Amino acid sequence: MKKIFILAIALVASAVSTQTFAQTKMVGGAAMYPTKDIVDNAVNSKDHTTLVAAVKAAGLVETLKSAGPFTVFAPTNAAFDKLPAGTVATLLKPENKATLTKILTYHVLSGRYSADDIMKAIKAGKGKAEFKTVSGGMLTAHMMGKKLMLMDEKGGMSTVTISDVFQKNGVIHVIDTVVLPK
Repeated sequence: MKKIFILAIALVASAVSTQTFAQTKMVGGAAMYPTKDIVDNAVNSKDHTTLVAAVKAAGLVETLKSAGPFTVFAPTNAAFDKLPAGTVATLLKPENKATLTKILTYHVLSGRYSADDIMKAIKAGKGKAEFKTVSGGMLTAHMMGKKLMLMDEKGGMSTVTISDVFQKNGVIHVIDTVVLPK
């Protein structure tokens, strides 16, 4: 009886370990663990150092470490590099904290939206779905072939390059362009 119980525990532990491993994704050369929060994972991605610096400058670390859940469309460093020269440096200045906060919270939805959830909303919306961001603005999602796309309020487009990076307090979808509110 004792051997069966120990074997059962070992099988359950193995299944849990396999399940966690299956959900772990690599982003920016680092494993993103579903047991960690958004901030604790993002700080390890070499592709998101600009985003992490911006989140710190805007004072949003504690918010993104809270229970959430949140859906974060996380621009890469290359996405920030597409902005006009000097934009990021200007936004990181203390006097521009309100503008930076508005831009960053425009990349966040309240709730946990997997790529499948977003695609279902697109299908229900006959080809597009609108999502209200934490900043109060709207992001429009649609499909372009097999690619999940976001359109911001200015008509700018971004592609989701890595989807469904699950966190204990939400989900991250990596995007290739910074989306901007009105």
